Order: sequence, then C-alpha cells, then structure tokens
Amino acid sequence: MMIAKLTLLTRQSVVVVMSVLLLGACSSPDWQVRALPSDIAIAAALDNEPDPLLMGDVVLQDLPLMRMPEDVRPCCAFGNAQKVQVGSLSVPFFRYANTLAVDSVGPHAFEAGTFSYQKDAPNGSRGGENNGQIYTLRGGFIDLAHVRDTADNAIALFYRIFPQLGLPQSIVLPDEIGPRSIELKAFDSSGLTAAQRWELAAAISVRLAYSMAEAHEIAQWHGYRSWAPWSEAVSAYSPEDLYSNMLGAKIALALLSNNLAMNKELYNQHMTQWLAATLTWLEPVAIEQTNALFDVIDGVWWDSKQPLPSKFMLLKRHYALGDKQSPYLVPKALASSHVKWNGIAELYETDIEPHHLALSNTLHGIDIDAIAQQKLLVADKFTASFSHIPESLWRNGFTQADFYRISEYNQIQDSIELQQHIQQRANDLTELEVQP
Repeated sequence: MMIAKLTLLTRQSVVVVMSVLLLGACSSPDWQVRALPSDIAIAAALDNEPDPLLMGDVVLQDLPLMRMPEDVRPCCAFGNAQKVQVGSLSVPFFRYANTLAVDSVGPHAFEAGTFSYQKDAPNGSRGGENNGQIYTLRGGFIDLAHVRDTADNAIALFYRIFPQLGLPQSIVLPDEIGPRSIELKAFDSSGLTAAQRWELAAAISVRLAYSMAEAHEIAQWHGYRSWAPWSEAVSAYSPEDLYSNMLGAKIALALLSNNLAMNKELYNQHMTQWLAATLTWLEPVAIEQTNALFDVIDGVWWDSKQPLPSKFMLLKRHYALGDKQSPYLVPKALASSHVKWNGIAELYETDIEPHHLALSNTLHGIDIDAIAQQKLLVADKFTASFSHIPESLWRNGFTQADFYRISEYNQIQDSIELQQHIQQRANDLTELEVQP
C-alpha cells in the first residue's frame, strides 16, 4: 500500500512538473526581425544592372525584445553510466546515461533550458532536443548542450550589436560568479559597406558568445552552481566543452551569414538542420561505440568509480582557453589494448585527421578584442576560491584577456588537489585492508 501511494504521488508530481514545463515552454517570447531597405538599396534594386552589395544596405526594425538567454541547458558530465551521489548518500541501482546516437538528436529550441518541445521542420513532428554526448571521428566527444548554448548566445548578441555597430554599448549578462557585461567601444565604421557591417557584427557576436562559454568554465571551477545543491566543479574545463562551444559559434556564424535567423522559428529550424549536418560531417559513431570509447578511457580521462558530482570523477581537463581549439581523439594505442577493441577496431581502419577550429579576431581591418570585451566582477561569496591567484589579476574585475592566466593557476591548483585525492584514496584502501 505504501509503495502504491508513493507511486501515485510520484505520478502526480510528474504531471505537475510537466505541466509547469509545458506552460513555461509555451510562454517563451517569440521574436522576429525585419530588414527594411534604405534608399541606396531601393535605387540599386531598381537599377537596370542591380548591385547585390548595395541592395544589402538594410536597417533592422522591430528588433526582438528578447533577453540574453538565462536558462542554460544542463551540460553532460564527461563519461557514461556514472554513479550518482546526493550529499553523502549514493543513489542505488542508478546510472546516469548521457550518450546518444546522431539520429536521436532532437530539434533545436532557442533558450531551451531543461525542456523543449519544438518542430524539426515547418510540417515536421515535435520533440525535445535530447541533448547528450556523441563521439565523432574528426571532432572527438561533442556535448550538444554546449553547442546549442553558444549558438543561442551568438544570435542574441548579434541583434543587439548590429543596429549600433560603431557606437559605445553595454550589454548586461546574467550573473554567474558576479556581475558581468559586454562592453563595446566606439570605432569608425563609416568606411564599411552594408555587407561588411553585417559580417563584422556577426564575427563580433560569435567571438563574444564563445568568450561567454570560456567564462562559464572558469565560473564552474570557482563554485558557480545553476542548482544550489549540486556542485559543477566536475564539469569545469571538461575536455570536450570548449570545442563544442566553438562548434556552436561557427554554426551560428553560418546562419547569420545566410540570413537564417531572422525570427525564432526560422532560426530553430535551420539550427536543427545545420547541427545535424555538422555532426554528420564530423563522422559520428554509433552509440554503442561512443559508450565503448568512454570505457576505453575510464581510469585515464575519467573515473567511473567516483560518483557524480565528485570533482575528480574527471581526470583529464582542458585549460588551454583561446580562439583556436582542437578535439581530443581517443588514441589507437589506448583503444587497441582494451577489451572493447573488437567493437571499435573498425573506427581506426583509416587515418582520419582531427578537424581544428578557430575564430578570427580581425575582420575588415577591425581588431575585435580591442573594441569588444566581456567584463566580470567577483562577488564576495566567491573571493575565497581565488585565493591561489594573484589579486592583481581579478580583484578589480577581469576580461577575456585574463582568462588564460586564471586557468593556468586553476590547473596548478587542480594538480595539487588531484594528488591529495589520490593519496587519500590510497590511505582509505590501506585502512580497509588492515581492518579485521
């Protein structure tokens, strides 16, 4: 009887939660942009030999009244089928599965957060994003939540930056370890064509969106939590994160360049198609092979014996922040020595080069980092987590120019803590062995 009551209560709770999520999803504000032609564009269009560059001289009106995305998608902890611990209690008979097949990737939804229910095409079926991790032969492990979040941020930034390109502007971002904002300086844009203005605004937006992703890695390391009871330190500097984020920035740049994000529905549907095509181009493997590759690197890149959210469930971290990112591919030497080799041997039959990504800092003679910065302040509750870093680097705030150095200090601290963790585990095992 007690089990039946608990089951009923659980079902009722699920219904209530799903109702709230559906209402939240339905109430998400729509947005659309209209590109109105200038006199130059009209004159060019009516000319006997229209100039495509002049026809692109447009003004954006009815700008989207959309906030910067606040509902960050839950990222996937590196690994597969991890154990979970809440407080001091392990959750029995439960494993956190976060891998998926490429054909299971669902339609994109702008600022989806934890839930979405979007069409994959104008006349298509609805479904959730179904985020998770996929291994690709050219891009290593890809975290889909990171790809989508950065793309969304880039689109939101573009429609703030483009209308005021060349003018000073401040864009407030959601707090993480303290207040943060995008600060744009004035510069002379009078010599740019209409097409060049659009291209520059897009390049600035995706570069800043990517820097927001870098800041998130730092924030997670220093104690930021999107859900208070759950530490996110296990996800900080995860090896697949920044490559996935830059992938999202590159896709967003393509969509902006092709005018495929003029309203939310248009953006969602084209992001869905571009994401699927990009993953296919990177050569995804089957879900069974993704899981097998996670097993191959268990104990080397991650530790399945450590439950979530233990920080040192993650053993391999990527601290090399910057505008050039390379994927981590599972080495053949490591894979071939594992018992799962027969299931993944075919993946290594041909030599496939990793695909490197980069974001340009200069376009049409403009140094983007010189005119566009992300500024962050550290709130009092997080200052203790910076005690290993010189105060001159962060006390009065910092920008993306300081991210790399801060990450270097975090890497040193992680090395110290990991050695302490390993020693403590060894001591615990010794104590167990000597107990009668």
